[in-house]
Amino acid sequence: MINLPGIQKMLNSNKIKIVGALASLFLMFQTTRAQNPMSRFQSIGRGGSSGKSGDTTLQHRTGLEDSITINFRYLDSSRLQKMDSSIFDFAKKFPVPWSYIYLGNAGNAARNLLFSGHMQSGWDNGLHAYDVYTFTPEETKFYTTTRPYAELAYMLGSKTEQMIGINFTQNINRNWNWGFQYRLINSAGTFNNQNTNHNNYRFNTWYHSNNKRYQLFFIFVGNKLASSENGGLQSNSDLDSSKYLSANSISTWLGGQVITVSNFFSKTFTTATKYSNSTFFLRQQYDIIGKKDSIVTDTSVIPLFYPKFRAEHNISYSTYNYNFFDDRADSAYYMNHYNILFGSPYRVISSIPSDTVNKKDYWKRMVNDFSLYQFPDSKNPQQFIKIGASLENLGGEFDSSSHSFYNLFLHGEYRNKTRNQKWDIEAYGKFYINGLNTGDYNAYISLKRYISKNIGFLQAGFQNVNRTPSTVFNRESSFSYVFPSSLNKENTTNIFASLEQAPLHLKLSGNYYLISNYTYFTNYDQAQQQSTLFNILQITAEKIFVLHKNWKWRAMIAYQQKAGPAPVNFPAFFTHNQIGYEGNLGFRNLNIAFGLEMRYYSGYKADNFSPVTGQFFLQNDTSIRQRLPDINAYVHFRIRSFTAYVRAENLNTLTISGPHGFGFTKYNFVAPNYPYMGLQVRVGIFWSFVN
Repeated sequence: MINLPGIQKMLNSNKIKIVGALASLFLMFQTTRAQNPMSRFQSIGRGGSSGKSGDTTLQHRTGLEDSITINFRYLDSSRLQKMDSSIFDFAKKFPVPWSYIYLGNAGNAARNLLFSGHMQSGWDNGLHAYDVYTFTPEETKFYTTTRPYAELAYMLGSKTEQMIGINFTQNINRNWNWGFQYRLINSAGTFNNQNTNHNNYRFNTWYHSNNKRYQLFFIFVGNKLASSENGGLQSNSDLDSSKYLSANSISTWLGGQVITVSNFFSKTFTTATKYSNSTFFLRQQYDIIGKKDSIVTDTSVIPLFYPKFRAEHNISYSTYNYNFFDDRADSAYYMNHYNILFGSPYRVISSIPSDTVNKKDYWKRMVNDFSLYQFPDSKNPQQFIKIGASLENLGGEFDSSSHSFYNLFLHGEYRNKTRNQKWDIEAYGKFYINGLNTGDYNAYISLKRYISKNIGFLQAGFQNVNRTPSTVFNRESSFSYVFPSSLNKENTTNIFASLEQAPLHLKLSGNYYLISNYTYFTNYDQAQQQSTLFNILQITAEKIFVLHKNWKWRAMIAYQQKAGPAPVNFPAFFTHNQIGYEGNLGFRNLNIAFGLEMRYYSGYKADNFSPVTGQFFLQNDTSIRQRLPDINAYVHFRIRSFTAYVRAENLNTLTISGPHGFGFTKYNFVAPNYPYMGLQVRVGIFWSFVN
């Protein structure tokens, strides 16, 4: 039972409502489960069951009553994987990876410090500053489980940062599974007008027929993201001024002087970015030709089918709603940065108030795809040849216009993971033959080979993408301002290789990019295209050192170098290190990891951020350098199905003699006028339940 009086001492009334709602949802699953007799499949792992549907007789306990067998696969992979129970890496529970920085508060705009080209052909909206906080169809896990499984998560951090999550999956019968996932990120932030409120939800189901010839995959995923925009500090020197009693009273460029209070139901956003999207996806597969087989057990016969020829149909429908608004617009700021003159028809719709800015793009997208598979080795589903054709219909609505478009493209794929596990080959191609993105293409090939025990796995590959610049660079977009009169197609080539040596816990990887016609923002509202070819070299090394018994040093180092007229800036050197203990301290049911983490990147001219266009843009005037590396202390532990993360982050911001004396106020900056947060204490609990 949940100790509600104890929780009430820690949480306010709004938190109680959410926790209570999640508890009620879980109890609903339990009640529904209790009211329906066990199917024979759901009895697997329960010793003593007769195997008869609806058997409610009292059974002898065998010790397997709380066991579960659970696997998952991704949409475009048939490989079943086990759930990851490791606890050392907090980034597996937190949505922002170690190589990303965000603008001062969890949920604000984020970007990767390690360069990665835009390797996607065809239509693209170009608004990606909040992608890291979204659920996507591609990352959806399709489970198969012998028991209903749920995980409830709650994390509380400084500055009223909160994250709530629920993940539930259940097999209705042996052939049919469904799952549900929800996540809330809510944080007030350290500085004025940077509060966030993100909601993500996903429903998916996976069904295959009794004869194994038909499969159905369905996904519904949605994201509602809201992040206030403050435009950065008006003066960085205010951080050292004694006239400001707290960080959230320091003047920022946007939002006025609004003190935000975080709660789950707050809708207080006066100057903010609001993005929302949703996708319905349905895939149906039918194996036309193949070979029947079966597995005979003591109580049943399980049919199998090895496909030789398969037909597949995919249909997806997505909506994308992008909005920036400022209900307290400062005329000088918008005139200086965006050339917007209030009270004038120039770039301002006359029907809106003169002190309001509101930009919107809305897209609808439907894709119909038909594909055929051929399996050379019917007993190896990891080897196949796939060809297909897709029709894409697009509709865009902007501030002053609306348009409809279409694309027709062909695609093909070859995969082969050999049964001896030595070769893993993947080749993919897509070509747009007509429509909005005619001439776009994407070609990819990767070869991975197990060499020997001493050498490990060696991978080498190549990708070339030819793409139309994103729609944010199109004159019709509400987020487009000043741009070249004509834009050519971007072309990016990536040559990559990696070496994985498991006995040495070592991974080396490299990427070499060749880029032409790179399109980017060079100011708050100005776009450019670099026609001259330039290249980027990126080398990464990951290594686990065993210092002494259970004491480990996990090190990741990356080096990046550009050549030619490259309109991109990034740190030449990046490293993330974790030194600590990983073991059980002599307790059988305990798994614990504790120690220190450090993240450091060399000084560079960091991209600035444009709130209205939602873009990180190139700047060459201000250098950003860490005062000290970001330092975190952590204690992570798991006791059976209960996992907890206790962390004190950004200890490097400690100061003894600041304007207010002792405190954590020596902030590192992540962009011009955007300081990173100070001390952040996070406590997260993740509790798994098996019915």
